[in-house]
Amino acid sequence: MLKFEEYLADFTNTINLTDFIVNLIVASLLGLALKAYYIRFGTSISNRQKFASVFVPLILTTLLVITVVKASIALSLGLVGALSIVRFRAAIKEPEELTYLFMAIGIGLVTGANKPLLAVISMVFIFPLLYFNRIFKQKGGQSHGKMFLTIESKDLELTTVNAILSQHADHVELKRFDSRSDGNFFSYLIKVKKVDTLDTIRSTIKSNDGTSSISIVDQPDLIL
Repeated sequence: MLKFEEYLADFTNTINLTDFIVNLIVASLLGLALKAYYIRFGTSISNRQKFASVFVPLILTTLLVITVVKASIALSLGLVGALSIVRFRAAIKEPEELTYLFMAIGIGLVTGANKPLLAVISMVFIFPLLYFNRIFKQKGGQSHGKMFLTIESKDLELTTVNAILSQHADHVELKRFDSRSDGNFFSYLIKVKKVDTLDTIRSTIKSNDGTSSISIVDQPDLIL
């Protein structure tokens, strides 16, 4: 019983229980807000609901580690040694996912350092910034019209494809051309102003070779 009282006294002296509970509540609320924001406004094509489910546990775990470590130099040195042999690998498909993970870790770090108000103010500033950045990105993406166009054909020649694309696209850049025994393979970076233009290009290519295969992949982030 005496050991427990000594432990409780030591815990109270090093960690303020009231502050710790407040930090837990603030971190949880911010984690839920981050999760709701990412699900609603995120642009990732992956399962956002599933990915966002890790935010709150990640935030609370980071908070717990920082709270304990800051109260003991010995524990902080032990944590460095433990992390040196542990590797965290996450299947990050898009930079946006990494950004939100760092935001979650940041919330945990700040609240664990007993600065919950700083975490709230930061997120109040970051959320609108992310929202306006998303709007600007959408508006810019609608006017880009940049994409990769690949064509496989048995009969079409390079000069014919170049002439068709130059007639309808605003920008035509040949990236790859393969001439094989079973036909030709073309890969272009093109830019068009209207989506209807793509259908025109497809129809024109099909009229010259009905057996041709066409693939179009949007690339809004490319710089021409």
